[in-house]
Amino acid sequence: MTTVQSRAEVATEQPVPVRRRRPARQGWAYAAPTAAFVLIFFVIPIGIVARMSVSDWGLFAGYRGINVPENFADVLDDRLFWPAVGFTVKYTLVTTVILLGLALGLALLVQESNRWTGFLRTSFLVPSALGLASASLLFYALYSPQSSPFGEVSFLGTPSSALWSTVALIVWRYSGFYMLLLLVGLQGIPGEVYEAARLDGAGRFQTFWHVTVPLIRSSLALCTILCVTGSLLAFDQFYILTKGGPDNSTITIVQLIYNMAFQGQNNLGRAAALSILVLFGLLVLNIAQFRGLRGKES
Repeated sequence: MTTVQSRAEVATEQPVPVRRRRPARQGWAYAAPTAAFVLIFFVIPIGIVARMSVSDWGLFAGYRGINVPENFADVLDDRLFWPAVGFTVKYTLVTTVILLGLALGLALLVQESNRWTGFLRTSFLVPSALGLASASLLFYALYSPQSSPFGEVSFLGTPSSALWSTVALIVWRYSGFYMLLLLVGLQGIPGEVYEAARLDGAGRFQTFWHVTVPLIRSSLALCTILCVTGSLLAFDQFYILTKGGPDNSTITIVQLIYNMAFQGQNNLGRAAALSILVLFGLLVLNIAQFRGLRGKES
């Protein structure tokens, strides 16, 4: 009897092995689809573009050897490169200022709930459900002299009118989307903060500038990054509305990449080199924006 009890005690004193590999395998299994997606649709294409950028690679001729750094030199010497950069930056600044200002105004307008709030929010948000290409085609018909309800008005005939007509399209399409992002930030501000500001004698403008704006800085930063990145990569709206005209005055940097690859030059190597320059510029700009935001919040 004693021997049986001692064996039972020894058996109970032995530590139970802990299986730790199974959770790790489960984690890898959960992450595998996302990792495969990033690898196939991001890492591999960037590698292919990087190889093209240092190669003599024609659209029809294919790979014809390494020619670094000729592609990058040819891009910088292209007659449309600097005009495209200048116009893209100008378009980005104009669109970002107008779009974010209007979106913030709309968010403040529908911040408080009343009988019209639901209708206004839905009305402002409806254009965001329409694809950019579809919206561009809609505005193209609106601007066309043959179908426009405004008669013989030249919406796309001059560089200035073409720019502002395209900005109007983008503001109409995206203002509701950015309004929604800013509205989330506004509704996250506690009501006690505004009550304390009123007790301290702060007016509406002082409350907005010293209370509202600092507390929605994260939302504003997100909207700014999205708007700047999207504007720098503008293609669909200008390709459909202006084709880069009149006289190449509205050609963007992404349109120039498309033209180098598929129109006129048919040079994939040069287009890839310009794509690498654009990617590098976007990385630097986004890093600067994130650091600026973190510096203000710390």
